[in-house]
Amino acid sequence: MFLDKLKNQFNENQSLFIGEETAFRSAVLIPLVQVGGEWHILFEVRSFTMRKQPGDISFPGGRIDSTDPSPMAAALRETHEELGVDPQTITLIRRLSPYIASPSFVVYPFVAIIDYSQILHSYNKEEVEEVFTIPVKWLLNYEPYMHLVSVETVPSADFPFEKIMNGVNYQWRTRSMEEWFYDYEKYTIWGLTARILKHFVEIIK
Repeated sequence: MFLDKLKNQFNENQSLFIGEETAFRSAVLIPLVQVGGEWHILFEVRSFTMRKQPGDISFPGGRIDSTDPSPMAAALRETHEELGVDPQTITLIRRLSPYIASPSFVVYPFVAIIDYSQILHSYNKEEVEEVFTIPVKWLLNYEPYMHLVSVETVPSADFPFEKIMNGVNYQWRTRSMEEWFYDYEKYTIWGLTARILKHFVEIIK
């Protein structure tokens, strides 16, 4: 009886990774647009008045709300809020592999076609400083560069060291995180956006 129930549970939809249900989840759209008959990818420059990451370059997107029926719905909602694009006019191409930045933070990227002419006069000036595009052809020929960032584990002040072997002398692992950079004209794309962009470019290569 127990094994039958266990097998049935395993056959149901499993989370992508342990902790996904409690992680901070967000969704972004990689917008393909046509400019002068050529395919480009559109980026946002976050408003300089934003509380978090002002001036950073990003894809449209944001946190998945409890009212969003799916990550894709969240990406479409955020794109509408930031760029003023009617979700009904967005053509979804495919969902990419999620980017698991850490067990507590995951991003679901989607590739879609949007109408560039809608965006030029409709984007939300409170959230978006400006928009710009980069030709896909340029991205295919560009070699991004990488720098490493060391990430250290710092236990909280009330961590129960007495319960683990070696206590306060426990050797916590440090890890190096890759940060990729794309320099295009006056813009530098880095961080989460660059990581997702790199994955997308590697797929289409």
